[in-house]
Amino acid sequence: MTIFAVMCAGLFPLIHMGRPWLAFFVFPYPNQRGSLWVNFRSPLLWDVFAIGTYFTISLVFWYVGLIPDIASVRDRAKGKIRKFIYSLLSLGWDGSNRTWLRYESLCLVLAGLSTPLVLSVHSVVSFDFATSVIPGWHTTIFPPYFVAGAIFSGFAMVLTLLIITRKALNLEHYITLNHLEAMCKVIILTGSMVGLAYGTEFFIAWYSGNEYERFAFINRATGNYAWAYWTMVSCNVIFPQLFWIKAVRRNIPAMFALSIIVNIGMWFERFVIITISLSKDFLPSSWANYSPTFIEVGTLIGSFGLFFTCFILFARVLPVVAMAEVKSVLGFGRKKVQGGAHD
Repeated sequence: MTIFAVMCAGLFPLIHMGRPWLAFFVFPYPNQRGSLWVNFRSPLLWDVFAIGTYFTISLVFWYVGLIPDIASVRDRAKGKIRKFIYSLLSLGWDGSNRTWLRYESLCLVLAGLSTPLVLSVHSVVSFDFATSVIPGWHTTIFPPYFVAGAIFSGFAMVLTLLIITRKALNLEHYITLNHLEAMCKVIILTGSMVGLAYGTEFFIAWYSGNEYERFAFINRATGNYAWAYWTMVSCNVIFPQLFWIKAVRRNIPAMFALSIIVNIGMWFERFVIITISLSKDFLPSSWANYSPTFIEVGTLIGSFGLFFTCFILFARVLPVVAMAEVKSVLGFGRKKVQGGAHD
């Protein structure tokens, strides 16, 4: 999901660039144009570094984790073309002790690299807003707030896809209700952190005495776009609190509905941060209401289409659950899994 989401996200800077064939100018590389270098102090440049590194590590981590499973598919493939493709993708995996040792060592290294990357990517993205002077953006709470929001929305989106995939591919014995309940608990925690960030923003806007900042936040809650702000608060703060009830945490339809609500709320959070803050800035003469164009709506729908197309293709041609990882822990719950399958 991370890889496909980053692929979709990477399209938008190219679209907004207007001339995507000049995208190489955002990369620092030796050139013969004199002292022509990128601005290393710009958070936009560090977006390129952070997101590029994040995508690369995630792609390698994802692919390396699939190698034992691809080798298993290779050994069972019937068609010559299919067997040839899976043989190339499995990189000569032979299942020996030496291969497994190197595989597990590499996975450990990649996991260690991925964890700080999650923090760095969303922190750097938040700097794009925090380093500006627009009221509602110029705030130091954005980095931890964006990291908590990313985990919050990420778990909700994983839950949305997981529930559908689990049912469609009959994975109930591998992705159990206990796994889904644990994810709901993470959503409670991160949703509460996001709610605290919303309250902190309002408090600091009042406490700072900055009239522009104060107006920006009061306008969010009471202005023309108040409906968007309260939709965001309801979806991200109020509805996730239902997960405190165990019956809700263990109810698949309720879980699915709440994960969709959180996804909607996090989309509205971006709408509130960007649109409302830009609709009323320092100059009343530049105030305006926003209405999306046909092209903008089409671009948004197209990004959803690209994401789900990539995900469905992945589920069609590659294992969606790492069989090698399941096999390594299956001994602890073998009787329970077999008993559940028998029932």
